[in-house]
Amino acid sequence: MCQVDEDYHDQLEHADLPSVSKKCVKCKEATAAVVIRARDVYCRGCFKEYFIHKFRAMLGKNRIIFPGEKVLLAVSGGPSSCSMLSQVQEGLSQNAHKKLRFLPGIVYIDEGGAIGQSVKERQKTVAELQAVFKATDFPFHIVPLEQVLDLPSSVVMTAPSPSERPASAYKAAVDHFLQNDSSSCLTPQEQEETSPPDVQESHTQLLQQLIGSAKTLTARGDLLNTLRQHLLVHTARTEGYSKLMLGDNCTRVAVKLLTSISLGRGAQLAQDTGFSDFRYDDVILVRPMRDYSAKEIAYYNHMFKVPSVFIPNLDTKTTDKASIQHLTESFVTKLQTDFPSTVSTIYRTSEKLQTCKSSSTADHSDRCLLCMCALDTAVEDASAFKATLISEQLSGATTTEIPRQNPTPVNPESTAPTRQCCSSGTGEDCGRAASGGGSCSSAKVPETADLKSLLCYSCQLTIKDMSSVDPLPQYILSEAQRRLRRSQMREVISEFLLDDGAEAD
Repeated sequence: MCQVDEDYHDQLEHADLPSVSKKCVKCKEATAAVVIRARDVYCRGCFKEYFIHKFRAMLGKNRIIFPGEKVLLAVSGGPSSCSMLSQVQEGLSQNAHKKLRFLPGIVYIDEGGAIGQSVKERQKTVAELQAVFKATDFPFHIVPLEQVLDLPSSVVMTAPSPSERPASAYKAAVDHFLQNDSSSCLTPQEQEETSPPDVQESHTQLLQQLIGSAKTLTARGDLLNTLRQHLLVHTARTEGYSKLMLGDNCTRVAVKLLTSISLGRGAQLAQDTGFSDFRYDDVILVRPMRDYSAKEIAYYNHMFKVPSVFIPNLDTKTTDKASIQHLTESFVTKLQTDFPSTVSTIYRTSEKLQTCKSSSTADHSDRCLLCMCALDTAVEDASAFKATLISEQLSGATTTEIPRQNPTPVNPESTAPTRQCCSSGTGEDCGRAASGGGSCSSAKVPETADLKSLLCYSCQLTIKDMSSVDPLPQYILSEAQRRLRRSQMREVISEFLLDDGAEAD
């Protein structure tokens, strides 16, 4: 048996830990300067080649970006997005071994108003980022988040996408690009010297009221991500960009995967974490940094002086349990410290996920009003979603929503004052009053229960945590109203519609 006074120090074998005194595993000559994993030690030069090759291999393997296309880089100022910007700048330089063949642009969404930053703090952040952007000679756009309040309804509608290209189209496009004068095709765009637009104080207050209407920090973060993505896609469309490049790294993808599962976004995992995201059809979201860990990016930025700007967010200086997003991030990063393969294991799981074909080809009316993914609520009765709804009803969590299944007539005298009809502000009658449905003015702001019918399960939870849907941007409410009217119209004429089988006969 073991004794207390026994000494085993001489018998134990010490693990051979990597150190910077070892030689580089690639060139076998230079002294190692960075340790990525247990047996992956690189010198300075080999680490740079490894980092650059991984970025270009990710773009070349997927073949999403065609030569000559305009690509918008979403730069938040953080290490990952700034490293992505540095890689694009490196790939377009004259001494690049294999030059990139697209036309880049930069966009930065100023979210200072949503987190309560002062005007001076926002101006300081914008000035620092402007200095970084001007050094790249790329055209850049600085857009305050307040502009999301004035977006058109087309943002939450699928635009006609270009016809799907065959697999051989990419090689043909590259050959055509090389045959022509590639230097003339990739003429750098003139850098826009536009100053950031002035933000009205009233718009900032409305934005803060919108974010503050969410009761939990989890719902606020989810709502902020949705609004940011809407504004990014709108900027890409208006400026003529067909691809939107995001800076999500491997660690962020792992955290997002577990967070999405916790928030009920299991059906949308492939779109939220995959390399390419086709939910907006005409603007494709790509994530070329998803192969890099946060550790690799931090080492590269430090060794090669890649500038970045620290910008606080909603989770800054909060406890780990303040939100599901922050708790998941803390859990993954702490687990990664003791088990270095944690992030890579979760990441490899996300690579196996695929989008259902019906999800990518669904009509815009069958997609979520907020996240634009296919609705996951049209399921059979014997499903987990239906079981969850029944459990909520029985537990009394939604007792106020149960009577909505059989709504009682509303006294017209007790409703709000008459407002303009809903037909695009022309003052014309939409016909609802003549059909006995009452005035459509009450549909200007849809009820929470009506709005939830247009959302996926995860977005329903976000709206459920909001005290009211009134602060939502007008483009969301207008599109919700339009979808509800079309749904009601379809119910009225359903007896006269032919199903697909009858049309085939």
